[in-house]
Amino acid sequence: MAKAAPKIVLSPSRDIPFDKLILSQSNVRRVKNGVTIENLADSIARRSLLHGLNVRPQLDEDGNETGFFEVPAGGRRYSALATLVKRKRMAKDALVPCVVKAANDPVLAEEDSLAENSEREPLHPLDEFHGMKVLIDKGECEEAIAAHFRVTPAVVRQRLKLASVSPKLHEVYVAGDMTLDQLMAFTVSDDHARQEQLWKQLDHSINRSPSFIRDKLTEDMVSVSDARVRFVGLDAYLSAGGVAPMRDLFEPDDGGWLSDPALLDRLVAEKLDAEADKIKAEGWKWVEALVDLPYGYDEDCRAIEAIQEPPTEADEARIAELRAEADALEDEWAGKGDIPGEVDARVSAIDVELATLSRGRFTYDAQEQARAGVFVGLEADGTLYIDRGYVRPEDEPAEETDDTAEDEGASVSEVSGDEPGGGALQPVAPVSDGTADPASSASGDDDDDDVIKPLPDRLVAELTATRTVALQDAFAQNPAVAFAAVLHAMVLTTFYQVRTESCLELSVSRVYFPFQAPGLRESAAARAMDERHAGWKARLPKSDKDAWDAIQQLDGADQAALFAHCAAYAVNAQWEPVPKHGGGRISAHGVARRIQHANVVARAVGFDMVATGWRPTVENYLGRVTKPRILEAVAEGTEPQKAGLIDHLKKGDMAREAERLLADAGWLPEPLRMPDAEPVLPVAQTAGDEDGEALPAFLGEDDDDEDEQDSAYAVAAE
Repeated sequence: MAKAAPKIVLSPSRDIPFDKLILSQSNVRRVKNGVTIENLADSIARRSLLHGLNVRPQLDEDGNETGFFEVPAGGRRYSALATLVKRKRMAKDALVPCVVKAANDPVLAEEDSLAENSEREPLHPLDEFHGMKVLIDKGECEEAIAAHFRVTPAVVRQRLKLASVSPKLHEVYVAGDMTLDQLMAFTVSDDHARQEQLWKQLDHSINRSPSFIRDKLTEDMVSVSDARVRFVGLDAYLSAGGVAPMRDLFEPDDGGWLSDPALLDRLVAEKLDAEADKIKAEGWKWVEALVDLPYGYDEDCRAIEAIQEPPTEADEARIAELRAEADALEDEWAGKGDIPGEVDARVSAIDVELATLSRGRFTYDAQEQARAGVFVGLEADGTLYIDRGYVRPEDEPAEETDDTAEDEGASVSEVSGDEPGGGALQPVAPVSDGTADPASSASGDDDDDDVIKPLPDRLVAELTATRTVALQDAFAQNPAVAFAAVLHAMVLTTFYQVRTESCLELSVSRVYFPFQAPGLRESAAARAMDERHAGWKARLPKSDKDAWDAIQQLDGADQAALFAHCAAYAVNAQWEPVPKHGGGRISAHGVARRIQHANVVARAVGFDMVATGWRPTVENYLGRVTKPRILEAVAEGTEPQKAGLIDHLKKGDMAREAERLLADAGWLPEPLRMPDAEPVLPVAQTAGDEDGEALPAFLGEDDDDEDEQDSAYAVAAE
């Protein structure tokens, strides 16, 4: 029968005066690491010594005990106690609990030192989170805990937030199936059921990144940085019953997320209506207020001119006050790295108010204002976008008849028949009853050959028809004037909404968009068109009657740029549904031909939809098509295998995952692609065009003869 192993006997413990302890050279710790000695001393001062020292009697050269004890294990605690003695927080002979091993123990002192440090298991992070939560539950405050453990209050809040995640997810984290970063991402929501549901969904997802988890948990919320929230104000939202924003304590979150979009939308609508009422009280007929004004919102409206008045004395005083405040803030924070958010917000507000006051005030003609209105929207920063002074076509005043002209016409008409009259000579503008005929002048009915009657309408029409053909021929022989006349007609309709002041039966019909993608007005292309339009509008005269002369003063490059800008508004590449059985304003064949020619123009200008920055998103495509379409897009844009990885997801999740996969793929849906076709020959370049961008030859000519031709036909083109 085998003998049982002898039972171990633990080393005895005893309290030893501190001045009888000396640090052993057998301690294996040489590199400073972890909590500093000073911090450990503070911890011992607060909590006393939590672990005793491991000591061995010191022997002299003859092997006799000296009365002192070496400390091979617990050297940092010994040094911390020495620090407390030096601070006079502990007596030098204070008793220290120690485990005493024999001097001739078979286990080396170095092994004890190594074992104590290497076999120590650090606290699991989850235990740390729960430990801090227990302290909070027992009445400790965040600041006190932060001070006790030498961390910031923000770190304590992070630990408490991690402790608040669903216990089921804590189990997954402890098992090692979830990373700390993933656990941190789940803290943006306090809904345990939603957290658990999402983690279950991620079992079948190739994307389990923390950012994806955050996006999923906040998809039904509204970011505090949203224009609507900035417009209403967070305080107003909270006062109306909204709960405090959900925060991400581990990543920048722009203020967090609001969990009640319906309440926010109601507050936005109420405040927009109130602001619209204030603006309408200025004397406008109508105010159209929308959160997101669509692109081309002012199409078909006529802009009325505003009269700018300089700043008043009160405005000047306010400007000086604001500038002084801005200078003071600049002096206070100059050279400092981190500027508080409220200071930065105040500086921005000062800049906005200064810009508004410096422009002065704008007034409008009372009659025009009474029939005009205002468009109101929200800017990205939550401020109001106010565009005043637009008259809708139905509000345009009826054309007033000239009673004097009618009377004169009637009197002339009375003498335009066979009876003699004393009308004045009118060689060009005929007015008659329309019954006269050139052949009737030889009928002999005219008894008074000395009376000069107006020319018959038909004769004048025939004569001016002859003149028109001759003018057309001359017009065709002078490309410079032809270009200027076409440009003039286009400018009238693009900038002045005038269609009858040109002799050319030509105008720019701006394209309307009955179907419009979300955010089109904020797209880069739309902003570029608006900025270009504003720049030209500032350069052109206010009156359409001065437009011709202004266009003649532009050089060839500017004329060409203005021409291209005006013509751009007529480009229409939009497909639109047509009635199946015809009867609409356009046929399916017409739409197809339009798209076909739009592709030709696109090739000519080197157009690339991907280069414009378009990417497929849930909002603009993926969330509005079927699941097979989504899978088709992923397979075409990436790899067929990736489509197979998301084919089990619900449509919403599939669309969001597809958006991530296609973000940099350069994939386009079929309506945005360029069809395969023969290459289009480039537009012919003029001689001497070194850069490939020279203007047509007639725009650069300075020939004197051509100047004479220009002057000869200038009147005809006006």
